[in-house]
Amino acid sequence: MPEPDPATTALLTVECQNGVVGEESALPELAKEARESGMLDRVAALVDAARGAGVQVVHAVAERRPDGLGANTNARLFRAAGKLPVRQLTGSHAVRVAAPLTVDRRDLVVRRLHGLSPMAGTDLDALLRNLGIRTLVVTGVSSNIAIPNTVFDAVNLGYRVVVPSDAIAGVPASCTAEVIRNSLALVAEVTTAEALLMRWAPPRCPP
Repeated sequence: MPEPDPATTALLTVECQNGVVGEESALPELAKEARESGMLDRVAALVDAARGAGVQVVHAVAERRPDGLGANTNARLFRAAGKLPVRQLTGSHAVRVAAPLTVDRRDLVVRRLHGLSPMAGTDLDALLRNLGIRTLVVTGVSSNIAIPNTVFDAVNLGYRVVVPSDAIAGVPASCTAEVIRNSLALVAEVTTAEALLMRWAPPRCPP
């Protein structure tokens, strides 16, 4: 397939927020994997390069109201999340985008109160279509649940999806490779952060 046009491409970061991948994460094992694997640094580099290349950056954040109104309770995952010591409460430090990622004034931040995917029940699809986006680069966590859901939803909605394999993470770490090989590679273009950085921020020739 031809190289995606930066003008019709968006970079999506999924749940790269303090309460998930930050130092005070509700999911310390996942946060450790995201940081020690270098995934979070690679996502931050992709965010910076995307802006320079004219690629729209979108941050997808999961949160919940303090009273839990509207949040799912129909799966063990949701019920367990409500009991964690760090909760992803609207307006709290936990739902801010985690360092080393930054949020630029032109970035979009899409928040969801329910579900497993930022594509379901949010403004994300409408915002992307309004911007003329046809290709979605998906990064973030976790490769166990939110990333596959996001990829499948985006493909079902007609987007061309690109997944940099070293810019997503899950636990155990071996799960990520299995999900990519057995699921994501069947519906998305699998690449690496380095390959995208070469497209978006190619090295300059010496003078």
